[in-house]
Amino acid sequence: MNTATSLPRTEEEVLAEFRASGALLEGHFKLSSGKHSGHYLQCARVLMNPARAARLAEAVVAGIPAAIVDKVDVVVSPAMGGIIIGHEVGRALGKDAIFLERPDGVFHLRRGFALEKGAKVLMVEDVVTTGLSSREAIAAVAREGGEVIAECSLIDRSLGSVDLGVPFYPLAAFDFPTYDESDLPDELAAIPVTKPGSRKE
Repeated sequence: MNTATSLPRTEEEVLAEFRASGALLEGHFKLSSGKHSGHYLQCARVLMNPARAARLAEAVVAGIPAAIVDKVDVVVSPAMGGIIIGHEVGRALGKDAIFLERPDGVFHLRRGFALEKGAKVLMVEDVVTTGLSSREAIAAVAREGGEVIAECSLIDRSLGSVDLGVPFYPLAAFDFPTYDESDLPDELAAIPVTKPGSRKE
């Protein structure tokens, strides 16, 4: 287990982890939120090294108040992006980590996963931009009988403006501008768009 002093805690230290793994991409990207951006944080790449993934998860957990950590029964993440960081947060907390899927467009538990009625859930995401996926996942946990008491993530692209309806503890927040498709700056519109995330829509 790493000591707290070795964990990336500042925005610059977290961004350095992304740069070191080639996970900070520049170009023209359509995010899963539907917004467009000149930067994309490829969390799957920053998490591909298990030691780095464990260190980042420990840093995420270190930023969650003890009063919340003590209540957590299970960690839940939305597939695909949240699976690896959710698993590592579960490891750091000594709790099971399960994930939601939406093969039919609506999040639910599969693969024999289930929540005990009233289970206190920590939701774990990789990146939060508009919070839409997180809110859908939180609603899915409620339908499955659990209660999300907080959410954490590696990155908050909303810079604290997102409202998830539960306390939110991101490791870092980055001010990469995002744009609606109808309001792209000329320099971004001139670059072919790519969709690097896992969602098809």
